[in-house]
Amino acid sequence: MKTTLFIPVRNEIDGIKVIMPMIDKDWVDEILVVDGNSTDGTREWFEENGYKVIRQQSEGLCGAYWEGIEAATGDVIIPFSPDNNSLPELIPALIAKMEEGYDMVIASRYKDDATSEDDDPITAIGNWLFTKTTNLFLRRDFTDVLVMYRAFRKELLTELELDIRKIPAFEMQILFRSVKAKLKIIEIPGDEPKRIGGQRKMHPIYNGLCLLYVMVREMFIWHPDPATFARELKTEPDPESEQSAASYEPALSIDSSAELLKA
Repeated sequence: MKTTLFIPVRNEIDGIKVIMPMIDKDWVDEILVVDGNSTDGTREWFEENGYKVIRQQSEGLCGAYWEGIEAATGDVIIPFSPDNNSLPELIPALIAKMEEGYDMVIASRYKDDATSEDDDPITAIGNWLFTKTTNLFLRRDFTDVLVMYRAFRKELLTELELDIRKIPAFEMQILFRSVKAKLKIIEIPGDEPKRIGGQRKMHPIYNGLCLLYVMVREMFIWHPDPATFARELKTEPDPESEQSAASYEPALSIDSSAELLKA
């Protein structure tokens, strides 16, 4: 199993100088940087230090995801935020869980004793609301559905027919479709320290509307191809932490929604 640490960046020079030296290059098979036209020396720093850098041609974080993941040579992708929001020491733990046969491993900021030091009141409420709503829709008990820091099989892009390329909702789409396809997902606790330098790229109202649109769309529109996902689980599920080995039974369906409207 080959792993790619995927790093999308734009103007994060302060953070990368602190965080990147903490990453042991032997942890992964490839480190791939997608630079979104930085103007503060971020791209130059990566190139001078021998990292493989792609100059982003599309727009937005979701565009960077697609350019990076499609160029990655790894079987497993780990999106990583080099602004101090993603803990480097969790990389081996994510890989170890993937080697156990999971399709996705999420570094949850709210599982067990994990905390986010980067949350403000708006993001804290947003994360809580979208996680609770996702659990209601999918009948799961995730603790963090929006965090970018996770590991997943690259093949999921084609197996799940992912098609969100322009709006910031990649994590939501891949999670919804993974659960509906009954894939193996697990969360591990992972703190989120406060970012170093740079500016937060997320816009709460716009991002929230995009996430809401994708949640409703994924709930009722997409259904997995039985032929693609008719395979045996690679390992026995962990009853305490396994999120999706059991049958997927949506909390809401088109038929149930119609019944509610009639009432």
